[in-house]
Amino acid sequence: MADLNPLSWWRRFLALPNDSSAKTFLVAFLVASVSAVAVAVTAVSLKPRQMENVERARQQRMAEMLASVPGMADILGEVDADTLETRIVDLTAGIYEDDVDPASFVAAAAATDPARSVALSKEQDIAGIGRRPDLAPVHIVRRDEETLLVVLPAYGTGYQSTIRAYLALEGDLNTIAAISIYEQGETPGLGSRITDTEWQAQWAGKKVADEAGEMRIGVVRDASGNAYEVDGITGATRSSLGVSNLVRFWLGADGFGPFLDNLREGRLPR
Repeated sequence: MADLNPLSWWRRFLALPNDSSAKTFLVAFLVASVSAVAVAVTAVSLKPRQMENVERARQQRMAEMLASVPGMADILGEVDADTLETRIVDLTAGIYEDDVDPASFVAAAAATDPARSVALSKEQDIAGIGRRPDLAPVHIVRRDEETLLVVLPAYGTGYQSTIRAYLALEGDLNTIAAISIYEQGETPGLGSRITDTEWQAQWAGKKVADEAGEMRIGVVRDASGNAYEVDGITGATRSSLGVSNLVRFWLGADGFGPFLDNLREGRLPR
């Protein structure tokens, strides 16, 4: 009668010569099996901690990215917020593109890549940028799930340079909270005055559109002081109009307009 006692099988296995091919194969099989089980158990048990580490690393990269953004600190100031997040937006659809990591997204590269941007017609291109990227980052500041600020990157052509800025909208998405121009090469002492604190401060509190939804915000000469007008800079008309045009473009239908509409109507997830 066959001996089915496992201990007997194990003793016979150990009694095999060390150079036995059967013993070598079985030892390798047992080591591999035990290792696979150990790895699987470790992976499952440590998965929550691994996810926490991944999320912590992602937030750290975002924090480092935001800290490196010129002008961002000026816009955020002392806002009492508990959440600051960066999302990538599909500008055409006006929805979040969650498959793209904001920390590794390079907006300038996307803007010049024909595969990741769209050519603008003369009528569309009021900001003079030629091509508009398909995707762009947005920075959202929240407190207790209430949106306090939406910060949008914006750029356009001035008198003799590309003007780059950050435009912050209040929670109603129709009131400008601040504008921060962080890059420009306009004429020193004239067009460069678009970076003056006093001139940029004029934008705060201005309304983007009227009650009918028509965009009204803009720079005008000898502004009347109404809710939609910012006074142009004397001697730097083209530079100040360049800022006006980039603001109007990026808040419009070919810029962040669809995204702002979806956010305003609650069609985007928190």
